[in-house]
Amino acid sequence: MADEIRRTTSGIELKPIYGYGDIPEGHRELLSTSPGEPPYLRGAYPKMYRTKPWRIFQLSGFGNPIDESERIKFLLSHGESGFLMEHDRMTADHLYDVDNPEVLARSGDVGLTGAVILSIRDFATILDGIDIENTYAHAGGAVVQHGPFANACYWNVAASRGIDLKRLAGTGQSDFNLTYLGCIAKEQIPPRDGLRLNLDLIEFCHRNLPRWVPVSIAAYNGADSGLNAKEELGLLMANAKEYLDGIVERGNIEVAQVARSIGGINLRTSMDIFEDIAKLRAARVMWSRMLKERYGVDDERARQLRIHVVTAGSAMTYQQPLNNIVRGTLMALAAVLGGAQSLGVSGYDEAITIPSEHAHQMSLRIQQILQNESNLTSVVDPLGGSYLIESLTGQLVEEGFGVFDEIVAQGGYIATLESGWLYRRAVAGSNEAAYDIETNRVAKVGVNCFMDDVSPYEIEAFEAPRDAFDNAMERLVDLRATRDQKVLRDALVGLEEACVSSSNIMPAMMAATEAEVSLGEIGAVFRSSFGSWEVPFDF
Repeated sequence: MADEIRRTTSGIELKPIYGYGDIPEGHRELLSTSPGEPPYLRGAYPKMYRTKPWRIFQLSGFGNPIDESERIKFLLSHGESGFLMEHDRMTADHLYDVDNPEVLARSGDVGLTGAVILSIRDFATILDGIDIENTYAHAGGAVVQHGPFANACYWNVAASRGIDLKRLAGTGQSDFNLTYLGCIAKEQIPPRDGLRLNLDLIEFCHRNLPRWVPVSIAAYNGADSGLNAKEELGLLMANAKEYLDGIVERGNIEVAQVARSIGGINLRTSMDIFEDIAKLRAARVMWSRMLKERYGVDDERARQLRIHVVTAGSAMTYQQPLNNIVRGTLMALAAVLGGAQSLGVSGYDEAITIPSEHAHQMSLRIQQILQNESNLTSVVDPLGGSYLIESLTGQLVEEGFGVFDEIVAQGGYIATLESGWLYRRAVAGSNEAAYDIETNRVAKVGVNCFMDDVSPYEIEAFEAPRDAFDNAMERLVDLRATRDQKVLRDALVGLEEACVSSSNIMPAMMAATEAEVSLGEIGAVFRSSFGSWEVPFDF
């Protein structure tokens, strides 16, 4: 064992001792740069957590809108500094109302993975009593086709309170990696139509919500699907290139302005601590270099990548689940040492259920202990200059760009989705990781070693309210009976016309959600306008 070659999850060989000569030559010149200075190797901001502590940002939601509202308020009252809304995946991902036959067939699962949100009325219920003018939020809309609806509902609720949208801060997601790679659901619009929607969001936010991140590339979803660190980095840059090239082709916004607006991205940290620290540092270097070298961007703020990290849900185990508190702490530590701007820690019960109130509280406490008891916030980039960390960072930059070039050579990020290449790559990595645990090549405490715990399943699974489906049906019936039918029809016609034309769909989506068009009605418009993606592989 002691003499075996050891490698990171990306396959980089690990030496027992590192020195200056192990740092790639092209990377050495960056060691003299300072935090807050291109290419941001050592951090996005000069003083980092001394002046800008990372935002504590936990995903939350289940059951009914009132349940989600109460959980968000619970987290905010316990120290969360922003909130992420989670929508019921069965309805939201597919743009289905709850009376859709696909939902009726599995009505018992409704509300288990997020709150059932059918219209702007449900958004208003969730956000009631929450100071959204002064609280950073993620409005949901994780999959691409759901993003316009979720964002428009949130923005309309804000506008109804008299909030100036130009001052509203928050983030959308509309992530391709979740939609077309990580959690592929039925009846998704094709990727190129999804790109059109995301470009519309980018342009709409540029004009109307300059403080809102319109889309957030969640390379996390690629990593948790099986991609390793260098693949996660290459995918991130290739996905960003699709947005930047699309905006350049439209010619309405300067590329530097777009880069700034989409430069808030999402990465994963897992249990390969040193590689993940290096990965965050490499991502900032790659972003800065790509913008400078490929697009000629000199604007330093545009080249300043902002990173949200979520700790790997796939690293959590249902066996001995309290061990996951330790795993969550280590993964959070890696995010902080890598210089993340915001952080969500997966609940210790992630492998069993959505987070219980206690699991959510533990995820908050992990971050609060790191922020307040450890001196982690006192020193910027404390591992900068480490021979190991700089060696890994330099190699990940080189190999990440290698994956990026491989994707570009095939026609780009969307082309690799359409061909199934990216999916096959993720499946291969996922299968290899599972095989390594099954064959004991990789230790997993409580799973394939140290399994003598007398109580391997020592927590009660959180159970979401069982009335979510019935309540949603009642709300849907009431919605259809009490809204203004003429305003509704006009809004649906306007949305249909926007979808089949080349105009930006977001003004029509704002009008539609304000007219109380339901989630399923929007889905019907999208499916008639764009069709559904023919998935290029077998599950």
